[in-house]
Amino acid sequence: MRRAAWWCCAACGGAGTLTSTASCHGWPSTSAASAGEVRTLRYVPESSQDKIISDEDVFETLLKVFTALLVNDFSRQVPALALLPGVQRRYARLRAAGLGPAGSPPGRHSQREPLSPEEVLFRTLGFSLARERSSLLSAGTGVFVSRGSAPQGAVVAMYPGTVYRKHEPIFFQSLGNPFIFRCIDGILIDGNDKGLSRSVYRSCSWRDQLGPFQMSDVSWLTAAPQNPLAVGQYVNNCSYEKAANVCYQEFDVPRHFPVELKQYLPNIVYSHEIESHLRCVVLVALRDIKQGEELFSNYYTIVN
Repeated sequence: MRRAAWWCCAACGGAGTLTSTASCHGWPSTSAASAGEVRTLRYVPESSQDKIISDEDVFETLLKVFTALLVNDFSRQVPALALLPGVQRRYARLRAAGLGPAGSPPGRHSQREPLSPEEVLFRTLGFSLARERSSLLSAGTGVFVSRGSAPQGAVVAMYPGTVYRKHEPIFFQSLGNPFIFRCIDGILIDGNDKGLSRSVYRSCSWRDQLGPFQMSDVSWLTAAPQNPLAVGQYVNNCSYEKAANVCYQEFDVPRHFPVELKQYLPNIVYSHEIESHLRCVVLVALRDIKQGEELFSNYYTIVN
């Protein structure tokens, strides 16, 4: 076994007891229950570095979706893009080529209303998502594939929130907060869209704005996120009746990520005292997920 790779979606600093978990469906696994806890063993080739899909695949998916979102909203983006003439011309060409709203003929996009983010996601990746009441009793809100289908290995969601490195202050934000996500290396992501967590995220976002360019997406704090993938915090834990169909995977945003597309990243670092890549977490489909199915994750996975 190379290392224990586990994720904890609870305000426990990674030491809480997880309940009602089950094996990741579709992957070789063994489960052992003790004290109400089930751990999943997933075998990953050494060369993949604990990744179900490569970082390049994650990068390309985000680039594809974010580009489509920007082109769809091109008229609102023009003032900022005017500072980057070469970049503006490239997106204008994409829009003229038919990537804009409703796929209307070249030269007529300005006459059409922008599509909804959900429709852009459907046209780009072949599925869309919706937040609705979970199929699990007393589980609250869940995330469903509302249209189309997500193939195995697809990036289906992102876990939004403020990113805290080790020893950065998160105590008060964590009180009564069920949306603290713990990465393998101890980095925490606070995906709560209410209270103090909400205020901290908005403050950090304003701090990091680069002229007219937003370095992060704040719309996930609302009921209408501009990035339709930014709903991962509402994906419920699997149960014995509902096997996991998605799995968490960490992704560090490369420095060459296009500045004009960072406005769709639903994560931001709490502090700039230590320079490092922005940590994101994506949810990857473990099998084909059909229209109407709810997404279920597994909060505790041991990678071998």
